[in-house]
Order: sequence, then structure tokens, then C-alpha cells
Amino acid sequence: MTFEARYQQYRAQADQRMIELLERTEPQSLYGPTRYVLEAGGKRVRAVLVMLAAEAVGGQPSQALDAGVAVEILHNFTLVHDDIMDRSATRRGQQTVHTRWDEGTAILVGDVMIGITYQIILRSIQTRQPQVLAAISQGLVDVCEGQMLDKDFETRTHVQMDDYLQMITMKTGRLLETAAEVGGLVGGGTPMQIAALCQYARHLGLAFQIQDDLLDITAAADELGKPIGGDVMEGKRTWLVVQSLERATSPQDRQLLARFLSNKGLPPEDVPAMRELYQRNGVIDAAQEEVRLHTERAESELQHLPEGEARQMLAWFTQMLLNRRF
Repeated sequence: MTFEARYQQYRAQADQRMIELLERTEPQSLYGPTRYVLEAGGKRVRAVLVMLAAEAVGGQPSQALDAGVAVEILHNFTLVHDDIMDRSATRRGQQTVHTRWDEGTAILVGDVMIGITYQIILRSIQTRQPQVLAAISQGLVDVCEGQMLDKDFETRTHVQMDDYLQMITMKTGRLLETAAEVGGLVGGGTPMQIAALCQYARHLGLAFQIQDDLLDITAAADELGKPIGGDVMEGKRTWLVVQSLERATSPQDRQLLARFLSNKGLPPEDVPAMRELYQRNGVIDAAQEEVRLHTERAESELQHLPEGEARQMLAWFTQMLLNRRF
């Protein structure tokens, strides 16, 4: 079986198990929208990573399936609440929960996902359960802190690159790190192996988010599942923006950036101009190089894991995420 086929198999298993574990149906006004979110699909990156991490330290991926589903549901909670904060109308090509229903429903859907996450861990995970719960809890706290930092950046005139990297380490990287840690714990990994998995996932998370920043401005709308340039319109301080503020020197570019900052974003018709600014100042090329460097650092951590097909698949998994176009 190819790595691609195995990934799709693990992804399908996570999809099926996620719906099986969502046992409650009433009130329908809560669990209908919850199923709507969880059945919308997605790459199931975190669920698969839990299974791969467990396998890479000598465990069975099937034994880590429920833990992977728990982390994936927690990730979906962050998306539902993130969409409310960003006023996003679509996610994965369909209406967001707060758009299709209302904000109150979306808040409760996110909240119940947190509860379901903990129910799954308490019911299904016997190996190192206290450590798994601690990892899940810390991941949840860090994601919330990272999300607030992201929100704070929208009103700050100056954001240094170190500030931005700290934010994405918490907001995006932390749940990938949680997935790797949980998988290592469930799989029976040693402290050194689990530490290597965490560092692997941390660099993978940095590469993943910078790639997301790139795709927001370079992908096609039908591939991305949401409007192109959403970060520009919402006034988000992405890696591209922070780097542009350091690189751009022409009056035209500085003026556009100043307008972006003062207006907390730009109208849709200015998105192409912002993309041209990124290209003109070498920011897109620099971002691609940064993705490559963090990917290499992630892969170097895999050398601390036992040799074998499971480790090779983690390396493939890294490249799959790096080369995605959606």
C-alpha cells in the first residue's frame, strides 16, 4: 500500500469514527449543526498525525484512532469559533455555522465539541490517560492564547516577526504538537521519542501556517474553499505582511501598507495590488523558502525515531502538507 493510500485509509477511518462517537442527537438544534461541521470533511491532518505518531514509536495506529478523533474534534472547535471572530461566511466551500444558523448556536457547537473531546479521552484512552488529558488541556489553553494574540495584532501598528512566530506556534502549531504528543503517549513512546515528535510537529506547524498565509493570496478560490485574499481584507498580520513591512521601501508600497494598517484591511479590489506588492518585494519567494526551512527542521527530528516504514510515512506526510494547493 502506498503512503497516499494509507493516509486516505486513516483519514476515512477518522471520518467514520468521528460520526460514530457523536452519539447524542438531542437537541437537534445543537447536534445537527455539530454534525454539519464534522461531516464537512477536511484533511483530518491532526487525526492522522496522532495515528502516525503512535505507529512511529511502535504502537498500533488503530489503538490511537479515538485519540486522533478527539484531537480532530478539538481542532474543529477552534475553526467554528475562529469563523465567528473573523466573520467568515464560508469554510471548506460551505456556509459557516454562525452564517447558516446564528452566533449563539455556533458558540454552543464549539463548546460542546470541547466536551465531546474530553468524553472520548476519558472513555476510550487507558494508556497514560492523565498525560493525554494534560496534553489536550495545554493544547486548548495555548490555542486560545494564540487566537487572542492574533486578534490583538489586528489593532497593533507594529508586529515583529518574533511576535508573529510566537502567535502561530500557539494558534496553529500547538494542536499539531498536541496530536504528535498524544500519539507518542498512546503508542508507548519514550520521553526522547515524544520530545522529538513534539519538535517535529512544532516546525511542521510553522511551515503549515506560513503555507496557509501563502495559499490565501496565491491559490484559486475553488481550491481554497473561501475567497482569495481574505487575510488582506480582514487586516490580518500574516507572515507576508510582517515581512513586507520590513522589506518594502518604495513610497507606493509604503502607502499601500499604511492604508492596510490604518483601515484594518483593504477592500477586495485592492487584493491584487497587495499580491503584486508581495511579489515585487520578494516576499512570496521568501515565504516559500521559510516553509522549506521549517520543513527540513521538522524532518530532521524524525531521525530520533526508530527506523522503518512508519518514520518514512511521517516524512511523506510532511511533504504532502508542504506541497498542498488547498
